[in-house]
Parts: sequence; C-alpha cells; structure tokens
Amino acid sequence: MKWSELSWLYLLIPGLPWLIWYHFRSLSDFPAWQKRLSLVLRIAVVALLAAALAGPVLMRDTDQQMVIFAIDRSESIDNAARKKADEFIDKAVQSAADRDVELRFLEFAKRPAKLQQSWDDLQKQVDESSEAGSESATEEVEETELKSGSGDSDDPQSNEPDDTQRGTDLDAAVRTAIASMPPSRVRRVVLISDGNATEGEDPIATAADGGVPIWTVPLPSRSEAEVQLTRVEAPTQVRQGQPFYVEVVVSSNRDGEGYIDLYRGDIQIGEDDPKPVEIKKGENRFRFRQTVLGKRQETFAARLRGFEDTLFDNNESSAVVYAEGRPRVLMIDPDVDQTDSLRWALDEQSIDVEVRPPQGVPTDLTEIQGYECVVLSNVPATAMTMRQMDLIRIYVKELGGGLVMLGGDQSFGLGGYYRTQIEEILPVRSNFEKEREKPSLAMMLVIDKSGSMGGQKIELAKDAARGAVELLGPRDAIGVIAFDGSAYTVSELRSTSDKGQIIDSISTIEASGGTNMYPGMVDALDALRGATAKLKHVILMTDGVSSPGDFQGAASEMAANRITLSTVALGQGSSEALLEELAQIGGGRYYFCDSADAVPQVFAKETVEASKSAINELPFMAQTVRPTNVLEGIDLELSPLLLGYVVTRPKPTAEFILASESGDPLLAWWRYGLGMSVAFTSDAKNRWAGEWLSWPDFGPFWAQVIRHAMRKQDNKGVFVEVRREGDQTHISLDSVDDNGAFIENATTELNLIDPRLGRQKLAMRQSAPGRFETTIPTDQRGDYHIDLAQTRTSGKTSRVSRGITIGYSDELRLLPTDTTTLQRIATVSQGQYDPSPESLFEASDQTARQPFPLWPWLLMIALSIFVVDVALRRIELSS
Repeated sequence: MKWSELSWLYLLIPGLPWLIWYHFRSLSDFPAWQKRLSLVLRIAVVALLAAALAGPVLMRDTDQQMVIFAIDRSESIDNAARKKADEFIDKAVQSAADRDVELRFLEFAKRPAKLQQSWDDLQKQVDESSEAGSESATEEVEETELKSGSGDSDDPQSNEPDDTQRGTDLDAAVRTAIASMPPSRVRRVVLISDGNATEGEDPIATAADGGVPIWTVPLPSRSEAEVQLTRVEAPTQVRQGQPFYVEVVVSSNRDGEGYIDLYRGDIQIGEDDPKPVEIKKGENRFRFRQTVLGKRQETFAARLRGFEDTLFDNNESSAVVYAEGRPRVLMIDPDVDQTDSLRWALDEQSIDVEVRPPQGVPTDLTEIQGYECVVLSNVPATAMTMRQMDLIRIYVKELGGGLVMLGGDQSFGLGGYYRTQIEEILPVRSNFEKEREKPSLAMMLVIDKSGSMGGQKIELAKDAARGAVELLGPRDAIGVIAFDGSAYTVSELRSTSDKGQIIDSISTIEASGGTNMYPGMVDALDALRGATAKLKHVILMTDGVSSPGDFQGAASEMAANRITLSTVALGQGSSEALLEELAQIGGGRYYFCDSADAVPQVFAKETVEASKSAINELPFMAQTVRPTNVLEGIDLELSPLLLGYVVTRPKPTAEFILASESGDPLLAWWRYGLGMSVAFTSDAKNRWAGEWLSWPDFGPFWAQVIRHAMRKQDNKGVFVEVRREGDQTHISLDSVDDNGAFIENATTELNLIDPRLGRQKLAMRQSAPGRFETTIPTDQRGDYHIDLAQTRTSGKTSRVSRGITIGYSDELRLLPTDTTTLQRIATVSQGQYDPSPESLFEASDQTARQPFPLWPWLLMIALSIFVVDVALRRIELSS
C-alpha cells in the first residue's frame, strides 16, 4: 500500500474515541457484556472500513498468458505472404481457444496501427476496407472513362498504395507490442514479417532491452513476377569527352525478356529500333558506353518496360555525372538570333554559352546546376513562374551560382521585377525616382472582385494594386475601381503623394457577387477624361465572363481621349478573346496569366511601361565609378557610345562600378549568399550596344564580367565520395594541397537542398588526415543538391557541387527474407524462430505477479459485522 492510501486511516481515527465515549455514556440497560461486545464489533467495523479504503492488494503468481501478434502489412509483403501469415494466425487462434490466453493483434508497416482485440473483427475490417477500395477504384475508372472516352488513365498516382505501406518499421512494431502488455501477464510477442526493415532504429537492440520473449515467423519474399531496376551506376565525375560506362543493374525473381531504355536528361539514347534483352533470375548487369560533351552535369536514367512484372514504381533509377571542362553559361533571350555576337565573343574567351528563349528557363535545380552562370537578357518577369524565379534565387544564394541581368525594354522595372525574388538577388532596385522632365501619369486600376476571385486571387490582386501605387512618383495620380455585378470606387483618382491612404483603401476590397466589367470601364473613362496628366492609362483585370455590355465602344472612347487600355485575363475561361481585342482597340497590351501568382508582376510591368520613365535612350559614354581588378586590361575610356539603358537605383551595399553620364547605374554587382549577381542596365545587342559589338574589348569585357559572376569550381586536390545507406547518405571529402599533403583543420560546410527545396547547412567533421565527413537525411524521392565549401587556414576556399537522385522507396526493392535479423531478434529476447502455431502457447517456467484486491472482502466482512452489531443494539440477550 502507498502512503497516500494509508493516509485515509487518519480520517477515521477521531471516530474511535467517540465510540468509546458513547459506550460509557449509554443509558441502555442491556447487560454489560452485551454492551462491551457491541463496542468491540463497532471498533472492528471502523477498522475494516479503514483497511478497505487503504486498498490493500495481495500479489500472487500467475501463469496466464498474453500474446500479441505483430503482423507485417507493408508493400513488400505480397498476396502469397499475406495468405501464409493469415493461415498461421488462424491456426494459432484455434489452438488458443481452449487455453487461458489473451490475444491481441497489431498490424504495422511504416508505422504501427491500432491494437485490436479480436482476429475476426480485424479480418472484417480488412475485408470491408478492401471492398470499399475496390468500389472507389471502380468509380474512379468509370469517371476517367467518362471524361477521356477510354479506360486508360494517365495519372501516375491513380494506382499508388497508401504511403503508410511504403515502409517497414520493425523497431516501432516491437516497442508498441511490448508497451501494450500489462506486467500482470506472462507476455509474449509473435513477430510475423520478412525481416526487411526500411524505417526506424535497430529492432535487435530493442528486443534485447524489452524483457519480453519475441517469437519470429519468417514470411517468404515476393513470389509474384517481379523485375526491378536496382540502380544505375556511373562515375561521379569525368572529363569532357572522356568515355565511361553507365551500368544498369536489374534484379528479377525469374527469367524474362523486355526492354531497357536509357535516357540522357529527357532524351532517349540508343538504337532507333531497340531489341529486347534477356534477364536471368537474380542480378543482371548491362553496360552502356557514354561521354559528356558541352555540359558540366548530366543525368542518366534507365527505365524498364515489357517485362512480366507486378510493381511498376521500381522500374526506374538514375545517376548524376559531373564533367570537368570549359565553364558553361545559360543565356535566356526572347530574340535568340540577336545573341550571336555575345555568344561568339564568349566562345573565343573559352566560355560555352547555351541560348534559350524564355520558355527554356529551367524548371528544376538539377537542370540549372549544369551551368556556372545564368544570363537574363531582356526577359520579362511575366515569362517566368514564381517557382522558376525561386529556383534561380536558391541557385545563387545556396549553391553559389551566378546571375547576370542585361537591360532592355522587358528588363528590370520594365519587366515587372519589382518585389520579386529576382529583384531580391540583384544589386539594383527596379523602383526609381522619376526625373522631373518625364511626363506625369494618371492611371486607373479596374479589378474584378466577383465571388470567383475569392481566396488567394483577390489577395494577390490587392498586392498587385499596392505595388502599382508604390511604383508611381509624387507627380502621378492613381485610382482604383472594383467590380462585381456593379462598379465600386475603392479610391478616387488622386495624387500618389498620399500613398498610405490609397493602399489602406485597397485593403478593404472583398470578393463577392457576379461579373460585369462594363460599368467599371465607364467609371474609369469618366475619371480619366478630366485628368490633367500627359499620360493616361487603364489596367483592366478579370477572371471570368462578364455580363453583356458595349466593351468595344468604351475602349474606342478611351482611345479617342488618348487613354491607353491594357487587359489581364486570369485563368482559362476569362473572356481571353474579348480582352485581347479591347487591348488592341485601347492601344495597350494584353496579358494571360495561368495563375494569380503572376498578377503582381503584370501590374508592376504595366505601371513602369505606362509611366514612360524607365528608359533613357540618349547616347552616353560609360563612366567609371569604382575601379576594379575584374576589368583589368579593359580601356573603358576608349569604349564606344551606348545608346540607352534602363533606369534603376543601386542598393546600398552593392559595388557600383560603371554609371551613365546622368549618374544612373550601368554596371553593378554584389555577393548574394554564396553566389554573385550582376546588373548591366544597357544591353549587348544592336538596339543600344550596336557600336560595342565591334569594340575590340567587347569579348574580354563580357568574359571578365561573367567569370567574376559565375560559380567558382576549384576541384584541384578535392575528392568527394557519396554513399547511400538506407534513408541516409554518407558524404566524405578528401583534400590535399598542391604538394600532395593532407589538408588539416579546414572549415568545411555542406549546403543541402532537398527535393522540396528545403535547405540545411551542416558542418563536416574531420575524421582522418585530410578527410571530412557527414551524414545527411535522404528520405524523400527526388533530386538533392549539395554544395561543399572548404576554407583552409590560409583563407583559400574550394567549392564542389554534387547531386544525389533518390528513386523509389526501399520497400519496393526485391529482397530475400532477412532470416538473420529475425533469428537474432528471437535469440536476444529468449524467444523462438519459426515456431509452429500450436507451440506458441506451450507452458513455460515464467510466471507473472498478478495483483488481487482485498478491499471487496474487507467491505463484506465489515457489513456482516455491522448487521450483528445492529442486532446486539436492538435485542437484549439473557445473561
């Protein structure tokens, strides 16, 4: 008994003196012996009640068993193995029917499920869920057929199992089973599994420390036809043009025939008419001779098809190969043909340049990692998604890449870069102070606020409107009209000298109602008709189909009053044809935005273009603001005239190198994170730099600027090894100096970008002379990007980039039953390996201590004595 339970006795102690006092004060004329006996009985009742309240427990030995069946239901267990497990449990349940045994059932895969008390109930739940899944799958197929006209579905996830099955955590299953059993039973765990753990910690150590015998039942490996692409092996690093072999490892549980397709990036390589290959049961290796030319990084992927197979998610794998050679630059330009002069000049300076239109902006880090620098030449922000801009930011900040932006009528502020991730990287700002001689602008924003604009759409539209207000100068004026079924003046046309009040008014817009944009156009026309500004402009945005109205008449009336009209269609079905026609009539521009994310960039671009103040097209000579070694050997005093540039403002910490004769930035750069970004506000084409193209220093100038911006890859004396171990990847870096001596006490850091663009910075520890190591988690499917930076005591820094591609889950690998693990779990826990169902409940020498509560007995005795006492108090007995 605990002390807290014994403390209840003190509540009854004051009652004992009262009983004795009452005995001596009693006026009863019963015999003295009868009164004394009654007193004794009452004291006994009080004592028994006190003891009952204390809750005494009698511990006694018991051999009653509790057995928990931990059943592996992960995806590596096929139907044949599941059937064997169910048959084993059925026999065990029947054997336990005439025994004093409590049974519990725990299914597990990536994590344990809820503990079940009845095998029949569990089976019913499985059957019901299977039927529900079949019905759901049938409905999905029927729905797909109705939509597509066939039974084929291109959705790669339509047949994927629950993610909870994509893993096996033996450790968690053992821990949960042990924790679920009370110590008052003779405990036993029956682990039914193939023994292949893909999650969690060491189940053997858990079994050894658990103090509960674990009987392990091995399940067979897959018997269904299964072929898997185990891995693609390729050297981590090669030289440009150096032949090497890509080795594809294929495993199968039977002989077969099919095709192996090899890809370099997205392009399939090999014969035009491939022939099938034969594979044998077990491991098969196929070698493909390859080279890397003109790229710093290449991904080789292999895919299986045409084999007799059950699981298709494990039929693909890839490897990343890095190639040493000339640095590579990716240039994005809408006019690809006009980049020849710069491309040829850089080629003469031993820099490879790949030119793409804006549609070719990389969409993943693996692609952009193949270049040391990205050049954006007159590319508008509206040509890129928010994700693409974020990838460029990560590439520069986290992976040490270079970014160069060249000027043009679609660049910097004119390109809508205000408040974007790209502007964050650049050393200049896209918002600028308007020059006094530039014309004033009066602008009306006409924004759809109908119910379909709810949620993120209306918030981004309001952000876009606020950004437009911030971009305008104090001599400009702006008004905001919102429309649904009717038009509402959110903010009257007023000077932007009071930006705060205008922005506050914009924040009050809420989405609701229908769509009728004609009243909004008319109100905007009326507001601008009387404005005194030299430039008048309307931006009209909607995401739906408007009620009828004389839209062409309103646009023509605007054009007649020298008011330009630009339109923005947000999403499919938003009257694209009508909006495009209105922009043509109104002398403005038409934009189509797939998503609301692009709306702020469109508004920013339109605002700057409408203000007619972002371009200075007066000829000028480049002026040196700050001398730099980067331009050593370039005589800028002899440079020809440039014919124009985009007006920007330098950021406070940027290095301002060259300026126009008006003092505006021409060339500026700064370090952003691990990388470098450069802004050149004129161009490198015929429009503004036509005379520079024939300048003898044109090639050296751009080569030196781009080499300064590009990622520095100093691999001399640095060797990197990448080794995957389950959900972890071990990375080691060995480094030596020019004399071959090991590098000691160097600060070595690893920057990791995971497939979801999550970022980690890890310090690598020195484990041996010249060797630095660390382990990173790689439990997500996709591409991991690694930047290794080592700073020596001399201050010299070496950088190396690597990539890791994680394919399908280990749960899908074709592995034999891990009998070793199952045997060791049984041995260290004093259980048995591969028992028969009947032997699970055999008597053992083990016993458990079972508590037997005494308070009910004490209470019944007290009640019986109390009845006798009542009789003694009511009935006089003869002496």
